[in-house]
Amino acid sequence: MSGIQRLDIKQLRVLDALLVERNLSRVAEQMGLTQQAISEQLRKLRDLFADPLLLRQGNTMVPTPLALELGKRIRSILDNVEGLLTLHEFSPGSYQGVLTISATDYAIDALLPLFLKKVRQEAPLLKIIVTDFESDDVGPLLTSGELDVALTFPPFIPDYIQSERLFDEQHICIASIDSPLHHQTLALADIAALPQLVISPSKANLKGSHDDWFAQQGLQRNIVMSIPSFKAAPDVLYTTDMIAFYPSRLLPHPKVKPLNIAIKPPKFDVIVAWHERTAQSRIHQWLREKLKEVCGEV
Repeated sequence: MSGIQRLDIKQLRVLDALLVERNLSRVAEQMGLTQQAISEQLRKLRDLFADPLLLRQGNTMVPTPLALELGKRIRSILDNVEGLLTLHEFSPGSYQGVLTISATDYAIDALLPLFLKKVRQEAPLLKIIVTDFESDDVGPLLTSGELDVALTFPPFIPDYIQSERLFDEQHICIASIDSPLHHQTLALADIAALPQLVISPSKANLKGSHDDWFAQQGLQRNIVMSIPSFKAAPDVLYTTDMIAFYPSRLLPHPKVKPLNIAIKPPKFDVIVAWHERTAQSRIHQWLREKLKEVCGEV
């Protein structure tokens, strides 16, 4: 009997679950099988692939390199099979599942309240997990299926990840509401010289998205502080002499106010990103459409 004839969907589901849970008894409980049945399926998989796949280490199981590589492909295969079974049956109102969204606190504040309101109204059985955005991990996590979509900006997405523009955003130069800078109009050279705060949600450094824009004018920004949170920025500015470029959708704010500047920075795109394996998934298509719908309202 050939290898493909010895492999079935149940075995793929078992291996997929074991790679997530790393525990035989939990997988048995999830799948409604005995632990002995799960062990037997694992034995067959080990025999088929000539590899131990998962090795016991204390109270957990550690996957081999081959198991990790198989896991990436198995998740895609199972997603495609599930897509076949639900192709003509999809209904948001009855869909049961979990979707994971990666987002900065900007996207969480600007988009998710209205989006989640629509989800609760139209897909009450759908569960949503929102995680912090990490640019170094977003590609691999979307590929592995640990993430379903990411809400972010184009520079943070690798070329092999699909994306679509949701809307464009404008940064506004802001300072503490008590700043004396509000009594004057500032040239770009004035702005460059002022102490600046940058919000860098994915990389801890003293670089900002508008550095190139300043450089094109022959200017270098005086960046003196970097923080990961958009939400914390107004509080920081309120107690210091710093200024910052801040997304317009998070304004107004009682502690800060826009400065009068002679020229505005270029707008930037906010995107939704996903892996190609979920491109035709009905629930993922619905999710992306809801996000676009919400973006037309904010």
